[in-house]
Amino acid sequence: MSLVFFLGYAGIIFEEFLAFNKSGVALLMAVTLWTIRSLGAPDVAVEQLSTSSEEVSEIVFFLLGAMTIVEIVDAHQGFKLVTDSITTRNPRLLLWVVGGITFFLSSVLDNLTSTIVMVSLLRKLVPDPEQRKFLGAVVVIAANSGGAWTPIGDVTTTMLWINGQISTLKTMQDLFLPSFISLAVPLALMSIGSIPEERATERRPLLTSEQMAPRGKLVFGVAIGALLFVPVFKSLTGLPPYLGMLFGLGVLWILTDAIHFGDSRRQKLKVPQALSRIDTQGVLFFLGILLSVGSLQSAGILQELAAYLDAHIPSIELIATAIGLASAVIDNVPLVAATMGMYSMSTFPTDSELWQLIAYCAGTGGSLLIIGSAAGVAFMGMEKANFFWYFKKVSAFALAGYAAGVITYLAANRAQDFLLHSSLEIPSLGGS
Repeated sequence: MSLVFFLGYAGIIFEEFLAFNKSGVALLMAVTLWTIRSLGAPDVAVEQLSTSSEEVSEIVFFLLGAMTIVEIVDAHQGFKLVTDSITTRNPRLLLWVVGGITFFLSSVLDNLTSTIVMVSLLRKLVPDPEQRKFLGAVVVIAANSGGAWTPIGDVTTTMLWINGQISTLKTMQDLFLPSFISLAVPLALMSIGSIPEERATERRPLLTSEQMAPRGKLVFGVAIGALLFVPVFKSLTGLPPYLGMLFGLGVLWILTDAIHFGDSRRQKLKVPQALSRIDTQGVLFFLGILLSVGSLQSAGILQELAAYLDAHIPSIELIATAIGLASAVIDNVPLVAATMGMYSMSTFPTDSELWQLIAYCAGTGGSLLIIGSAAGVAFMGMEKANFFWYFKKVSAFALAGYAAGVITYLAANRAQDFLLHSSLEIPSLGGS
């Protein structure tokens, strides 16, 4: 099983060179692993597969709902409310404005969607290709940093949240500052250095010809409210988050049907058309990876790996940091999925330092290389940025931000522990 997983993983990593789609590789790997797992004990394997499928389906349903909501907003040009707020041409100020908007946009959407929206905006806002490419790299860093501090901002934090490793308010409280620092440090260093400036001959008006669809503002507001309602729904009902996401999608579905009722020209603005545009192959990739990892967990392989790491790397801080660095080369979805199976919730309960560090490191570590995250890959395709350009121009800044964020998290954690111990000691001293 380990050999099959290694070969499948290699096929995913070298997808571009082998010309095989990673979704197909992941699905084949998942079915092969569970088939091997069933040899000799089919009844046990079927029971374990049912448990694994139940956990995986929650994540898949959640992603389908979220992706559809985002597509509905995009069809209505709802993101113009965000992107039209950028009016400055000062390159250093533009750096911070683009980074800041992307950071907060990614905390509500996912980092991939935020990157696509912001890079599409930059194409209209910044005609100079070099300046646009540099700002696009800022978008990648900001999208990954912004997605790390909320349960719905990145698929890996969503996975940890749905499975109970992290909670909503504690995650936002503890990871906001490290995530912000992981963006602020690169932006500060970039501001000090030379930034490509737009050539005067290429300047053009900031306004675009694209118009928002009818009731686009209403759809945007309801969609954002639906996304923000998901954690509230989970807290109020105790039901899985995907039900809250599906509830929001249902509300938006009825709303758009009512708004565009009787107008055949607006079919593209309705949910059925949005469903045809979502990244289905991406969802199937997550399905294949998570089922593959579930098979390794059921066979006890991940538990053995965890014991090996504990014996040779006793510090959970180093383990989490190493996972983040590895996510720059290896897809962070299987990395986090594997980690979830390696460590028990009885040993590391909800919101423990390990899970929070993994949420931060796996999210922001993908910024170190352009191939390290979905945001980076999307930027690479949209702006034709290559691996070596990003490595030369951006990777050092991203690494500085990543390290600064880890240090910030550890320092804040140690400060909280110190204050807690001090407050406990004061009454005892007074009593003596």
